[in-house]
Amino acid sequence: MAYSEDITRHTLSVLVQDVDGIITRVTALFTRRGYNLVSLVSAKTAVDGINRLTVVVDATEHAVEQITKQLYKLIQVIKVQELDDETSVGRQLLLVKVSADNRTRPQVVDAANLFRARVIDVAVDSMVIEATGTSSKLKAFLEVMDSFGIRELVRSGSVALTRGSKTMAPTD
Repeated sequence: MAYSEDITRHTLSVLVQDVDGIITRVTALFTRRGYNLVSLVSAKTAVDGINRLTVVVDATEHAVEQITKQLYKLIQVIKVQELDDETSVGRQLLLVKVSADNRTRPQVVDAANLFRARVIDVAVDSMVIEATGTSSKLKAFLEVMDSFGIRELVRSGSVALTRGSKTMAPTD
């Protein structure tokens, strides 16, 4: 009887050289092996020429080990670290456009304030609100906004850092 591991969500922080095509090479690694890439965020770091990828993937523990090994095979990959909820902080960004007229606008603003979200655009019949937080916080926020009528939304992938003074900075 074969042993089957549970698929869980994992966040990987990956330092890479900022070269053309690195995102394509990383995503190809995931698609070739059939891993469910939930999100991928790439951004510059404080070090010129180095980018940090925050990769969220649904996979087994064994698959994450394999992914890490495959990432290290890419010449442009400097460092890979799996982040867990206890030792890291992560956030997502959400922009949501909701229906809001003169009558409902104060209620929308009050609801946004409860989630520490900010109104960033107001039109005659709608508002755009920016919220940041964990996936569960943004889900709860959207449930509240749904009662006003969500017209459109966009959500970023997660970005994350380890807690405390330890860094993932590349070594010389």
